[in-house]
Amino acid sequence: MNFKKLNISPTQSLQNAGYDWLLGENTLPYITDSMIEVSEKEAENYYEAANQLYEMFIEAAQYVIDNEQFTNLGIPVNLIELVKYSWENDKNWHLYGRFDLSGGLDGKPIKLIEFNADTATCIPETATVQWASLKANGLDESSQFNTLFESLVNQFQELKKQNPEFVPTLLISTMEGYPEDDTNMQLLGEAAEEAGFEVTFEHIENVEFSVEQGIFQQNEDGSFTKYDYWFKLVPWEYIGWDEPELSKILTDIVTSKKALVMNPVYTLLFQSKGILKILWDLFPNHPLLLETDNQQLVNKSCVEKVLFGREGANVKILSPVGVTLEKTGGDYFEQKAIYQEYTEFLQDNSGNYYQAGVFFAGEGAGLGFRCGGKIIDNKAQFCGHLVG
Repeated sequence: MNFKKLNISPTQSLQNAGYDWLLGENTLPYITDSMIEVSEKEAENYYEAANQLYEMFIEAAQYVIDNEQFTNLGIPVNLIELVKYSWENDKNWHLYGRFDLSGGLDGKPIKLIEFNADTATCIPETATVQWASLKANGLDESSQFNTLFESLVNQFQELKKQNPEFVPTLLISTMEGYPEDDTNMQLLGEAAEEAGFEVTFEHIENVEFSVEQGIFQQNEDGSFTKYDYWFKLVPWEYIGWDEPELSKILTDIVTSKKALVMNPVYTLLFQSKGILKILWDLFPNHPLLLETDNQQLVNKSCVEKVLFGREGANVKILSPVGVTLEKTGGDYFEQKAIYQEYTEFLQDNSGNYYQAGVFFAGEGAGLGFRCGGKIIDNKAQFCGHLVG
C-alpha cells in the first residue's frame, strides 16, 4: 500500500472549506492525516464490484421472498408484511447503502464482507472530508472515486420524480444522544434540499405517528406539521424487536400511502448477514464472494458473525479447527450466527488493517477506507484516498 502524507490536516481542510459543523469530537479524531493511493483501474474495479454486488443482492432478496426464507435471515415477523410490500412497490425508495469489502489494492481480489444497506454511516467522511483534504492540500479535487453527494442529490430527484403523489417534504430522524448520526443526516438533508425537498430534523422520540393521517412533527406552538417522506437512521430490526406497536403503525402508514419511509424495510434482507449464505448458494465460487454457511466451515479459517451485529461487535475469527483467534464483545450475542470464510484485509507496513467501504446510491458512488485491527470495529479510523 502507498500513502500520500497530507501537509494540511483534515481538521484544517474542513475549516478552510467552511465545514465547521463537521468539527465535532465524534467525527474528526479518527480521520487520518494521510491518504491511500489508488490507481484508476483499482477505483474502477471498486465501482464495478459495487454495481455487480447490488444486482446480486436483488436476486438473493427475491429468492428469500419467493421461498419465504425470512426466519433464516432473522427478519422480525411483525415486519414481513411491510418487507413484501416495500419490495413489490419500490419506486427508488432505497436511497443509499455501503458495501464493506476486503482487497482491491496490491493485486488482492475484492471480496464482499457485508452490506450496510439500512443505516450506513461514514457519509460526511466519504463525501466531504476526503474531498476537502484534496482541496486544502492543492491536489486535484477530481482525483477521487467520490460522487457520493451528487449521487444522493440524484437519488432524491429520482425519488421525487417517481412518487408524484407525495409532497416533497422530508423529516429526518435519528435517536437522541448520537451526535455522529446527526452529522451524517445533516449532509443527507443538504442533498435532499438541493434536490428540491423541504427538510426538517427531529429525533425519533419526538415524532408523532398516526395510522389515519401519517407522520408529523409537533411545533413549539402546539401545532403539527405533516411530512410525506420520513428518513430514519434507526435500524429496522430495532423497531421490529423493541417497538411492535410502531411496527404495526408504520406498516399501516406505508401500505395506505400516508407517507413513504426510507430506507425501505426490505433493506433488512440486505442488512442481515444471513443473506451472505444465500448469495453463496446462488452464486457459488463467485470471485466477489466468500464461502458462507450456517455452521463452521470445514478445514478453513472463518469469521463468526451474528445476523444483525453492528460496528464489528460479537465477531470471532476461528482457526480451521475452531480455536478462537480474535474476538470482540457486544450486545448481540443471543442472535444466530453465520460463518464466512476468513480473508485478511489490506495491511500497511505498521501492521494496520484496512477495509474498503464503497457507497451505493443508484450506482457505485464513493470510496473510503477504515483502518484498525483484524476485526474492524467502532474504534477504527477513517482514511481517505487519492486516485492517480
